[in-house]
Amino acid sequence: MTRLILGALVAALSAPASPVVSPAPVFGPPWISIEHPVNPYDETTRGAYLVVHAFHHGTPTGFPVTGTAEGLVNGQRRTVKLDFKATSRTGAFALTKQWPSEGTWSLVITVAQGPEDGVSAIVDIGATGDVARVQVPTRRQDSHTIPAKVSMGEVEASLRARARA
Repeated sequence: MTRLILGALVAALSAPASPVVSPAPVFGPPWISIEHPVNPYDETTRGAYLVVHAFHHGTPTGFPVTGTAEGLVNGQRRTVKLDFKATSRTGAFALTKQWPSEGTWSLVITVAQGPEDGVSAIVDIGATGDVARVQVPTRRQDSHTIPAKVSMGEVEASLRARARA
């Protein structure tokens, strides 16, 4: 009897473990929205210039957020890497002002759910330093609106046109 119990125990312990279930693949692109002005009553956004919201469909997500401030200062191109801080809300990231006040600036902010699967917003900064315009480039694919790649050439042209105005 002891051999039978021992044999059953050895068989149970040497049996393959139940298969690991991978998380379901994420279908569909991410989305981005920009909050400005920010809520001054939330300690994690107080003092922020704007808040970036990362989504997958309608669900806030912690997808990575990256960005640069692209500028023209005295006719010279400048790029400043931006640093975002997590807030008290899932998928919400605070951005403090990290670029100089002089010059003409646009922020290019990206939410990425994979290396080639992201969405970007272009935030134009007005002459007074406030957000003047937010654009999320999109394109149609089948019956869906999906994010389009940001053209740095278009950002450059916009900067130059705004600097001349």
